[in-house]
Amino acid sequence: MAGKREVESDRLAELAGEASAEAALAAAAAAPELEASLAVPTDLTAAAFFDVDNTMMMGASIFHFARGLAARKYFSTSDLAGFVWQQLKFRVGGREDPSSVKASREQALSFVAGRSVGELVSLGEEIYDELMADRIWKGTQALAQMHLDAGQRVWLVTATPVELAQIIARRLGLTGALGTVSESADGIYTGRLVGDLLHGKAKAQAVRSLAAKEGLDLRRCTAYSDSSNDVPMLSVVGTAVAVNPDSQLREISRRKGWEIRDFRTGRKAAKIGVPSVLGVGALAGAVAATMAWRRRVR
Repeated sequence: MAGKREVESDRLAELAGEASAEAALAAAAAAPELEASLAVPTDLTAAAFFDVDNTMMMGASIFHFARGLAARKYFSTSDLAGFVWQQLKFRVGGREDPSSVKASREQALSFVAGRSVGELVSLGEEIYDELMADRIWKGTQALAQMHLDAGQRVWLVTATPVELAQIIARRLGLTGALGTVSESADGIYTGRLVGDLLHGKAKAQAVRSLAAKEGLDLRRCTAYSDSSNDVPMLSVVGTAVAVNPDSQLREISRRKGWEIRDFRTGRKAAKIGVPSVLGVGALAGAVAATMAWRRRVR
């Protein structure tokens, strides 16, 4: 009797094993179908456009890049002081001055003239890890991910050099980036721009051109920025969102009924920049002190 029960038990275990194996095979076969049914289809007519500086990232990406290049002896301390001064004027003023932005970018281009495109892209990857990754606004990144999760494409639109913008977009898992294009010949930067700086009205035109190329319905698209200089871009889409806005954009957004998202702590608008200004000011003071010391030594 005991031997019979053992045989029956073994048979039941065998049948259970066969059933488990069949269930596993069935589950494996169904997995692709289940995954496909859960995947969000790409929304081909809607997209989101994000400014970078102070919208997606704390501070100016070109300034962080310049700091990284300065640390690698690509230019002098006095050159870095120029970047600091441009940033200080921006932070205190609460908004970008187009002439200052152009001067800052052209200054940056002069530093890379004669350098290899591949070399600067490789350095951009390193500098992103060192100085930019921790400065991404988590709230803004979450907004971008929201659009991606909805099956929409997401582009960065910035005056920053396009190679740097593409690195940021790739690291964040975004669709791509539009940025200022620097001229190169045989893989070497010439120090000149191709076309205009991607700033102000040029951003709006770039978004229109991309929409035409990609078949986007701008009425279904969303744009995000911190600066009143980007009102042209914000105005060409169906939904405009002010992120960490300067005082003028905050006022415009309230008047137009645009949504406002502020991921900074403490007081809002221009006053929020005070801690950052102190940080930039301290750096400027250190640079100035170093320059004065060197003059005394000479």
